[in-house]
Amino acid sequence: MRSVLALLACLLALALAGCGGDDDEAAGGDTTTTTTEITECQDVEAPEPREPGSNDPPADTLDESLTHTLTFDTSCGTFVVTLDTESARETAASLFVLAENGYFDDTIFHRVVPGFVVQGGDPTQTGGGGPGYSTVDPPPTDAKYTKGVVAMAKSAVESAGTSGSQFFVVTGDDIGLPPEYAIVGEVTEGMETVERIDALGVGDGPPSKPVVVNTVTAASS
Repeated sequence: MRSVLALLACLLALALAGCGGDDDEAAGGDTTTTTTEITECQDVEAPEPREPGSNDPPADTLDESLTHTLTFDTSCGTFVVTLDTESARETAASLFVLAENGYFDDTIFHRVVPGFVVQGGDPTQTGGGGPGYSTVDPPPTDAKYTKGVVAMAKSAVESAGTSGSQFFVVTGDDIGLPPEYAIVGEVTEGMETVERIDALGVGDGPPSKPVVVNTVTAASS
C-alpha cells in the first residue's frame, strides 16, 4: 500500500510539473510585438533641382475660425506646423496654397545650422529660389524666435516680413534674431523630427546628408 501511495504521489507531482510547464510555455508564447519608432534619418538621394516656376499669390486669406496645418513627411520623420492666421495672414495663406499645389514636395532642407535653424522651401536647392511673388507680414516688434517657431527667410535688402516660399524652423532656445522675419506658425507635433534634421548640421550650409521633404499636406479643421 505504501508503495502504491508513493507511486501515486510521484505521478501527481509529474502531472503538476507538466501543467506548470505548459502554463509557462503559453505565457512565453503570448508576446506582444511592438513597433519601434524610427529615430534615425534615412539615407536617401536628393531629388533633382527644379525651376521654381511662376506662381500666383492666393486670392484670399485663410478662415481664421479654423485651424490650418501643414504636415511635413521627410526622410527624418514627420512634423506638423500649425499656421498663424492672425499675425501672418498673407504668408500663411501663401504656404497653405503652395503646399496644396505640391510646391514643397520632393524638395530638400538646403541649409541646416545646428542649434540655430533648419531651412527649406526652395525647389532650386540654391537658397535663392522662390514662387515668383512675395507677401508681407511684418512681425510684432517684440517677436521672439524660439525653439519650434517657423518663420520666413528673406534677403537683407527686403523689408521686414517679406516672404517667398523659403521657411526656417528655429532649433535653438532663443536665437536672438531681430523682428525682421515673418512668423508663420510653430511646430506643434514632431519636434523630435526637426531635432534629427538639426543634428545633421555641420556648419552654415547643407546637412551632412540629404534631408528630403517627400510631401507637405495642407489641412483645415
